[in-house]
Amino acid sequence: MAGASQTTVKLLRGGLIGCASAAIALLIWSLGWFDVWESKTWDWRASLLAETGQATDDIVLILLDQNSLDWGSRENGLTWPWPRELYGAIADYCRRAGAKALAFDVLFSEPSTYGVEDDRVLGAAIAEFDHVAAALFLGDKSGQAVRWPEASGVPPLKVEGLSDWIKRAPLQPLVFPRAAIPIPQVARNAAILCNVHLDPDPDGVYRRVKLFSFFDQRLFPSLGLGAYLASVPEVSIRIGDAGLQVGRRTVALTVQGGPLLRFRGPAGTYKAFSAAAVLQSEIRLLTGSGPAIVDFEALRDKFVFFGFSAPGLYDLRSTPVGGVYPGVEIQATMLDNFLSQDFMWPVPGGMALLLAIILALASAVGVSFCSRPISGVAVGALGVGVPFVGALVAYERGFWLPLMALEASVMLSVAMGLLVNYVTEGRQKKFIKNAFKQYLSPAVIEQLIQHPERLQLGGERKILSIFFSDLEGFTSISEGLAPEDLTVLLNEYLSAMTTIIQAEGGTVDKYEGDAIIAFWNAPLDIPDHAQRVVRAALECQRTLAEMRPAIRSRIGKDLLMRIGINTGPAVVGNLGSHTRFDYTMLGDAVNLAARLEGANKEFGTYTMISHATRELIGSSFCVRELARLAVVGRREPVVVYEPMSAAAYESDQKTLAAFERGRELFYNGRLDEAFQTMDAIGGLDPAAAAYAKKCRDLRGQRLEAWQGVWVMKNK
Repeated sequence: MAGASQTTVKLLRGGLIGCASAAIALLIWSLGWFDVWESKTWDWRASLLAETGQATDDIVLILLDQNSLDWGSRENGLTWPWPRELYGAIADYCRRAGAKALAFDVLFSEPSTYGVEDDRVLGAAIAEFDHVAAALFLGDKSGQAVRWPEASGVPPLKVEGLSDWIKRAPLQPLVFPRAAIPIPQVARNAAILCNVHLDPDPDGVYRRVKLFSFFDQRLFPSLGLGAYLASVPEVSIRIGDAGLQVGRRTVALTVQGGPLLRFRGPAGTYKAFSAAAVLQSEIRLLTGSGPAIVDFEALRDKFVFFGFSAPGLYDLRSTPVGGVYPGVEIQATMLDNFLSQDFMWPVPGGMALLLAIILALASAVGVSFCSRPISGVAVGALGVGVPFVGALVAYERGFWLPLMALEASVMLSVAMGLLVNYVTEGRQKKFIKNAFKQYLSPAVIEQLIQHPERLQLGGERKILSIFFSDLEGFTSISEGLAPEDLTVLLNEYLSAMTTIIQAEGGTVDKYEGDAIIAFWNAPLDIPDHAQRVVRAALECQRTLAEMRPAIRSRIGKDLLMRIGINTGPAVVGNLGSHTRFDYTMLGDAVNLAARLEGANKEFGTYTMISHATRELIGSSFCVRELARLAVVGRREPVVVYEPMSAAAYESDQKTLAAFERGRELFYNGRLDEAFQTMDAIGGLDPAAAAYAKKCRDLRGQRLEAWQGVWVMKNK
């Protein structure tokens, strides 16, 4: 019952701590205080687990890099901005190479400074390659247009179910009031117009995209999705409860309209060519002046993105996988995720909340059951590691698990659990140490501290092996010593005996002057308690024999100790009042052990055990049967034995055999024969001498119903 009660208390305590910790962590999470750190942990996950997708090799970049700018200036005297006919040349080369689509991450919103013909050449190239996705920019403040120019002749993108979806969807994050629209030569000839506006997270890092946006009730896809739509102009597009369905591919939609990006690696993950290399390849193709630098096969059946990566062109962004990342590569990553169907999605808030509560409860309950701080810290370390593993597994499955909220719930649970343990368990440990430090060995006390449920306060019934010892003639010894000398002697003797008792797992009940009372098998269970008590008794006698000469030289007398041992049921526990108690034992078995200690006087022996103890030790020790003894206060006789060392048993075989014959004669009532046998060895064996005296005392008495019982008259 005590163990069950302790378990219930710890479960309740852990549950309360876990719930409180989860509530605090979730409140902080809801206030957004974890956002900065959560974003950093996401970037760590993205960098650690970045890997190529199924469509990564299907995407190629053409970058207007610093080398291209240097080439244009050095070879052709070109200044920035470049003539638009160069972009047209790049479109022509991609068309000839058989690219699936070309997506320009370049805004052609103003007429060319090189004249109308420059814009016409670009428009013609785009028209001839009818798989070009052109860029427009939707923003809150940027862009001159506030209405779509109907005269542009650009039809809106056809999306089934769009009007119904608009009626029930929260569109505000997707609607922009202003737009920077490309020149007509580009807008009318492109296969599709795409929004290249990218919104970073509050910390300035780009982690997500909008699949589409709205301007003046028109839907515009992102450039990444637009590149795919440009490659398959006739593909069906539908939007509904399931999300955005493009052909056979479906992408779920969030309130923000799009998912998190699964980055494939740092900048340069996608195969890229410089704009100068493509232009030189186009020139060589047209003039026949040499082999192409960029082979057609490198672009055939690829989605080609054109963008800027030169530092001075201001299209470098910060992403989870790098602080310098071309904006066009973000668009390419969006297409890669769409084609591979492996966008990332935030874990639903309800699931994150449930996980936080479960982890907090598990951590708090685990710590509550740890009696030692080191084990509590170990449980805490394990608990802290679980959200990390969960976050990595969730990433692999395509989900953003809020790591900081889970970690906070676990850490708070562990910290609060350890604090409560320190307050409550520390008090309990102090109580146990103070209550038992005089009785138990440190090892046993440590076990009790770790498993306090094994200690039932108030008493319990157990089978104990009980030890009573007393010094022979101590009254006369004490009368001849000064109090200070007597104290030194007692401390020396009691310390030596107590060390042996505790080394064998015994519990010291109390000291009464020179007497020691101890027991085995409580408060902790000791299966071999009978063997231990007998071994302790023999070791005490041996140790005292070694101490005897030195003590004799000091006090002029020998110290001899009598020990009585019994095994039986007793009530053991903290007995006394609420303010003062002792861990002690009560019961008939205890009284018998005390009587056996005194019974040694009758036989001249110094260690005596009961039949109950004898049965439990088996053949572990050498013993001889002493008598069928009826002690004072008990009607039923008990068979008693004297344990001895193996050496003593072997050396006294003749005497012991004679004693056994005499004892059997006594049992059978043949007292004269018993007397003769015992008297013959009485000088060698005090027990035999006691039997000889007993036989003399019984001569002439009527032995009706004789059972060979030795009846004691004194305690």
